[in-house]
Amino acid sequence: MVDKKENQEIQFSIQKIYTKDISFESPQSPEIFRKDWKPDVNLELSTKTKALAEDTYEVIVDATATVTMEKEVVFLVEVQQAGIFGVANISKDQLGPMLGSYCPSILFPYLREVISDIVTRGGFPQLLLAPVNFDNLYAQHLEKQKKEEQAKASGSKK
Repeated sequence: MVDKKENQEIQFSIQKIYTKDISFESPQSPEIFRKDWKPDVNLELSTKTKALAEDTYEVIVDATATVTMEKEVVFLVEVQQAGIFGVANISKDQLGPMLGSYCPSILFPYLREVISDIVTRGGFPQLLLAPVNFDNLYAQHLEKQKKEEQAKASGSKK
């Protein structure tokens, strides 16, 4: 019996792009606006995926940007940018990179725009995030997962 997925073209669609969660805090305002602007920026980025139905997935890019000056938090912005994607006729080997790298790459420009907008509305200069190589992040995730599985396997043999 021939697997139908092997002979069919991969189908991909963007069904919806939306902001799932936004949080902005500026604990040092208004005093911070009177100081020289010399910030340190720390960005944490992660992705999550969830199957919604057959061939339909939610992908979330989660970002937390913490901006400090003199070791005090100037502002903290957290954004979850999400999308619903249709992916059909794809092998399991191809689905991981599609959901773990390709879809986050589509969502990232929207995330950058939301963060820049909310920071500006908070009275601060634009925070423009540098491009992210989601292929590399996905590869790191797979390597970390592999090491964790190896550690569990060697731990259970003892």
